[in-house]
Amino acid sequence: MTDPGSIPVTHYRTAKVEDVNVFYREAGPASAPVVLLLHGFPTSSHMFRNLIPLLADRYRVIAPDYPGFGGSDAPDHRTFAYTFAHYADIVDGLLSRLGVDRYAMYVMDYGAPVGYRLALKHPERVSALIVQNGNAYEEGLKAFWDPIKAYWREDTPERREALAFLVAPETTKFQYVDGVADVTRIDPDNWLHDQVLLDRPGNKDIQLDLFRDYGTNVPLYPQFQAFFRERKPPTLIVWGKNDTIFPADGAHPYLRDLPDAELHLLDTGHFALEDKLDVMAPMIRDFLDRNDGGG
Repeated sequence: MTDPGSIPVTHYRTAKVEDVNVFYREAGPASAPVVLLLHGFPTSSHMFRNLIPLLADRYRVIAPDYPGFGGSDAPDHRTFAYTFAHYADIVDGLLSRLGVDRYAMYVMDYGAPVGYRLALKHPERVSALIVQNGNAYEEGLKAFWDPIKAYWREDTPERREALAFLVAPETTKFQYVDGVADVTRIDPDNWLHDQVLLDRPGNKDIQLDLFRDYGTNVPLYPQFQAFFRERKPPTLIVWGKNDTIFPADGAHPYLRDLPDAELHLLDTGHFALEDKLDVMAPMIRDFLDRNDGGG
């Protein structure tokens, strides 16, 4: 029988950063190597709820929610800049509050540009990378992105409203079940939880602002790639190869700049942790242990 005292406890906390309450999950010994978990759209640190206890016996795991997501504040988009640069600053501010100056990063979806912008600010702080369906190469922006790219080219109310389907319930569910062989492994609470948060008053405009701002990440791809080449962080790539949003076309190019990276293409979709945790967690744990948490 498992000793209950050996099961890591996750704490649910809030810190004030730039007058915004930033919610984060934290677990593990305070003095242990830090693993920073950066979530994607349309979820929050909730996506890491099952992974956190599997790492927290040896690692200090920190998983924040960006403003407008999860348990963090969602200021009006007319008074708060919902940009990836701002998110990187917010996460940086949170880490400063927590006294963290070195960390392995797990980046997924939106977490990739947030994390890579953070890496450009403090390249010496990134000890290792775990990449899961997080893009840094133009090859990874396929047909799904065409209406979003149209909005980047032509910032009009019509182009903006054309993206409203991306916050609709059917799209939220699609992101969890598309490309998954056995959907009985996917907890329906995922899309119900996410949709309630997406449907909060004002949140649609927050998300539309972020879709527009995502275009500012693409010109930074060469800088992200230079970071990979120059710093050569130990890197594990665990990618749902059936993902429509970030297909495997975006996974392979990492090896150009990180030839020693470990690449695993998994038979699943966008939110790979939901049905492949049993495969991914041992890979992630082994990778961190071999690299001493990257520390």
